[in-house]
Amino acid sequence: MTSPSPRSRFARVDPPPLKGGGAIESNTLVAPLTPKGGRGVGERGTKDILRKHAKRMRSDQTPTEHRLWQILRGKRLAGYKFKRQLPIDRYIVHFACPKQRLIIEADGGQHAESMRDVRRDAYLRSHGFRVLRFWNSDIFDNEEGVLTSILSALEEPLSPTPLPRGERG
Repeated sequence: MTSPSPRSRFARVDPPPLKGGGAIESNTLVAPLTPKGGRGVGERGTKDILRKHAKRMRSDQTPTEHRLWQILRGKRLAGYKFKRQLPIDRYIVHFACPKQRLIIEADGGQHAESMRDVRRDAYLRSHGFRVLRFWNSDIFDNEEGVLTSILSALEEPLSPTPLPRGERG
């Protein structure tokens, strides 16, 4: 049985890794690979991509998102703090009140009967979030009803946050 070469445990990294964990072999910087599920270079890259995409979405919002944000921003809705285009795990949500674990989505016609939205909502709910979806037309045509629904959800008592998968009893 031969032992793996030291180089096979390393991956080429450009730019160099943050603190520690690197070695120099023949003028090439290499960093140790992390086990699957660890905080490796790829995971950091995914978070950076999500963060950049969320920033771009904040500056390029739809008229419906802009209207709803004018109501929610700056604790204007009953003193609740909202964030917009917030990355949560692998998703970016339109609006979120993290303290109340409430997510608000403004949907256009492309979201009608979307299985992707069903899976996304199930994932977010499994992590203790409540998700409200409103059609774009409702936000403009029935603003008072939308705001009443949001306030009602904000005032509901929170259920206990589920434990991560590895800690469930």
